[in-house]
Amino acid sequence: MRHTVVVNARAGAVLEAGADAFATRIEAAFKAHSCHAEVKLVPPREIGSALSLAIEKDRTIPVLAGGDGTINGALPVLIQSDRPVGILPMGTVNVLGRDLGLFGPLEQQVEALCHGEPVAMDVGRVNDRLFHSISGMGFFSLMAREREYARRRFPFSRVAAFGVAATRSILFTRPITVEIAVGNQSRVVEADAVLVTVNRFNGAEWRRDCLDGGVFEVHVLNAGGLYSRSKAALSVASGLWRSSRNLSSFTGNAVTLSRRDKRRGHITFDGEVERKVGPLAYGLLPRALTVIAARPPRFRS
Repeated sequence: MRHTVVVNARAGAVLEAGADAFATRIEAAFKAHSCHAEVKLVPPREIGSALSLAIEKDRTIPVLAGGDGTINGALPVLIQSDRPVGILPMGTVNVLGRDLGLFGPLEQQVEALCHGEPVAMDVGRVNDRLFHSISGMGFFSLMAREREYARRRFPFSRVAAFGVAATRSILFTRPITVEIAVGNQSRVVEADAVLVTVNRFNGAEWRRDCLDGGVFEVHVLNAGGLYSRSKAALSVASGLWRSSRNLSSFTGNAVTLSRRDKRRGHITFDGEVERKVGPLAYGLLPRALTVIAARPPRFRS
């Protein structure tokens, strides 16, 4: 079996090991399972074109190595593939990678790809912007933005970077008034954050049991000040977020978020942050992407 592996050359794991050494490690990992890998290390701006070339090759499985943000940026290309694509998670959180059962050392992930199976997954769309797992505004978007700043300041300590980002986000989040429309019903909330996830998340690790359930889940963190945000952050970290009094969740297959102040705000898309203005219309692309997964039977769709 042949694979073309497109790697984000700016990923931390690549920079730490060195490009040649990292490429050799990937090739050896695939070879150990009787698979051949052609490794393409490219800068972020060239990932899309490199993936397009990989998808055009017959009898080759395209594989993208990078974090949730890298996968997010490549979604317009990935959904064009006429065959399953592989993911090698290389980010900090790796939400999609965990859902696919891809975790642990690189060699363990490669083994999972070589012996995995295809799984169809829904893709979310916000106006003209795609995302695979999580989008939101308020506390969560500020957290994503602060995390990027902190990672540059503390490149060798993820714990320190996360701690600084969480502290600054708790201190500087400001409540927003948002109208949430789901189907024919709407509500206005005063919230510290509104998060929209593609399908339902469960448990401490925010893992999805089903990737093609055809629904969004909307999570609203009610405005409550520093103490409330601190408790919410702890409940997410401990896995008790479902029982948090300040957090409410509901589902729908189409969602629209509108800030009452009409201001341009920061919106997160799988950890990537952009400034957007106007209503945000969330729609689903059902089973738009087929990926290779190595998951226990209870996680398979």
